[in-house]
Amino acid sequence: MNYKEMITSPYHGIIEEICIQSNSRIYEWESLFIVRTDEDTIKTVATGMSGSVHSLEVKIGEEVIPGMVLAYIEEDLVVSGSD
Repeated sequence: MNYKEMITSPYHGIIEEICIQSNSRIYEWESLFIVRTDEDTIKTVATGMSGSVHSLEVKIGEEVIPGMVLAYIEEDLVVSGSD
């Protein structure tokens, strides 16, 4: 059974890059979003789950804050690995 999991921003900053697309497949610890923080550092948002991208909730150039929803993922719950 699949369920939707929120991917939230751990940073305050601007979305520099979106590395995924709606309906695409993601894998554990894959880069999902690139955020330029208020301190002008580049941070990567990743997650420890795999599944399908249900929806993207932000756009490039959008300001984000900690806890803001970036995407919803339909998690597989099937054990998978990546090197």
